[in-house]
Amino acid sequence: MAHLPIVEPGPSPLSVAAAGPAGAPGPAKGTYALVSLGCPKNLVDSERMLGLLRDDGWRLVAEPQGADLVVVNTCAFLESSRQESYGVVREMVDLKRRGGTRGVVVAGCLAERQKEALLDEVPGVDAVIGVFSRDDIAKAAERLIGGLGEQQSVFRPAPARALDDSHRLRVTPRHVAYLKISEGCDRTCTFCSIPRMRGKHATKPIEEVVREAEELAADGVKELVLVAQDTTYYGIDLYGEPRLVELLAALEHVPGIEWIRLMYLYPIHFTDRLIDAIAASPRILPYLDLPLQHASDPVLKRMQRRVNRAATEDLLGRLRERIANLVLRTTFITGFPGETRGQFEELMAFVERWRFERLGVFTYSFEPDTPSARLDGHLPEEEKAARRDELMELQQRIAHDHAARQVGRTLDVIIDGPSGEREEVWIGRSEADAPDIDCAVYVTAPGTSPRQPLTGRIIPVEVVAAAGYDLAGIPADG
Repeated sequence: MAHLPIVEPGPSPLSVAAAGPAGAPGPAKGTYALVSLGCPKNLVDSERMLGLLRDDGWRLVAEPQGADLVVVNTCAFLESSRQESYGVVREMVDLKRRGGTRGVVVAGCLAERQKEALLDEVPGVDAVIGVFSRDDIAKAAERLIGGLGEQQSVFRPAPARALDDSHRLRVTPRHVAYLKISEGCDRTCTFCSIPRMRGKHATKPIEEVVREAEELAADGVKELVLVAQDTTYYGIDLYGEPRLVELLAALEHVPGIEWIRLMYLYPIHFTDRLIDAIAASPRILPYLDLPLQHASDPVLKRMQRRVNRAATEDLLGRLRERIANLVLRTTFITGFPGETRGQFEELMAFVERWRFERLGVFTYSFEPDTPSARLDGHLPEEEKAARRDELMELQQRIAHDHAARQVGRTLDVIIDGPSGEREEVWIGRSEADAPDIDCAVYVTAPGTSPRQPLTGRIIPVEVVAAAGYDLAGIPADG
């Protein structure tokens, strides 16, 4: 997850150093750069902070070097993400020592997790802003540049209602946007620290989600990617029952939105009504992201997932049977404390049986402030990694086979931009491919060029070849 300065909107996988309208004319309070690390939910927070700073008169620049202020929106989900966040923060502090910037603000999950201790851990950080204090970013910037250093940290309690994500300055391609429908999580998975950083689940009311979707559609968005910590739980805290079906019905009527993609769907609360709504919709994509984490009942119990293999397989069977052209994405953890070789082989057999089109694998990360840290049976890192590699080898064969079976089919593809290889070659994604994490479709369209762009269009593409995970094709309509 390296951070990259980006002048044109469009994030790298899970990490963005946003540049936006660098060099925009007009007076400004000052200039700033922003580095965003972590998941799409964090990216929404980054875009909200960008919008608030813009509205307050600050100007976004492409590079931290020379900016008055650098904001680092951090991730702290796993040890590896914390180390990356610390590395970027230290890099920005070193830039400040060399005179490359006047101030460094640390925001997001690492700030929320470490709080004021971060100021001692990385001397030179000027301000720390918690997850739920992101809307104070403009005040923090003004205090810092104005030399008012008496308040170096801003933390607010988790809100009873989800935060307002409107008026963002987006760094995704214009035709794609993430839409956060809730905050926090009520799950008690033993390996997860998200509730500590993000608080309890808080549903964003349907009318507010629709209002944000309309704002995004007016800005050119065609593909909405719905994100939350637990998407199927949507509505329970606010309405007393799941309301994802009702939310989707409202979003389907937003003019301009052509694709609605669902991410982070916990298997509990996945009702038949929801299955039928997805199956019948022309806009909700037959692409479902269900993070299952494991398939062995003893491991699921130790994870405190509150679902077993039989219930999961019943759900998968209903999904496969009732949703045409379904693509399933999931994630698994290898090397959870106490996972035996037999339980891992059960997971392998589960993946072989259900043949998920998209799948990611993480090794178990020891998190000292989670219940799983106190479990017995922790495995060596080498064994965790070996099991991950073994599972990914199996998944590679499944994914490559799926790609090969697409040859000869005609797929709807949303074009993300030129490939950079030749003027007539474009990079796009099928319905089976979420932004930044899945595969690509390379489209050769004779007669096109940057002067006759395809970016943002959804076109039918005849698939003529598969290369590993990716596809190549030509426009089916000539």
